Amino acid sequence: MRLAAAPEQARFAPMRLALLLSFLASPAAAWDFTPGLPCLLTHEEAEARMELTYDPTGPLYTITVTRAAPFPDAPLFGMRFEGVAAGTISTDRHVLSNGGRSITVTDRGFGNVLNGLQFNDTATALIGAEAVSFSLAGASGPVAAFRQCRPVPGA
Repeated sequence: MRLAAAPEQARFAPMRLALLLSFLASPAAAWDFTPGLPCLLTHEEAEARMELTYDPTGPLYTITVTRAAPFPDAPLFGMRFEGVAAGTISTDRHVLSNGGRSITVTDRGFGNVLNGLQFNDTATALIGAEAVSFSLAGASGPVAAFRQCRPVPGA
């Protein structure tokens, strides 16, 4: 036996489908932590993606910001954090890759980066005259988990 949909339900079905498809087509706005070797912390917004890795056997951290358009080749790369623990950090040890669309910094310590991500409201990647901002809403828990990344015993 088949039941017919109520007229109101049938009228809203195309809107529900369009809403579902818009969610599927949108980048995830969540901060995600994935344990492993390396541990991974990711966040994607409409304009760009941020990815941090940590290999506890090194130890070695990386941060990569990727977007569709190439970044300018500039002598300094910085991150500005706005919120209760505001500040700006910069380095000349960044590398452009992926046709200039990705900026990566590698270091043995990332305490200032992790503090900035965990305790502020926004993070803005700065290179040359260009800036790419990321919301830090929901970042605190995943950053805290990322900080706890440890090598797996016996691996």
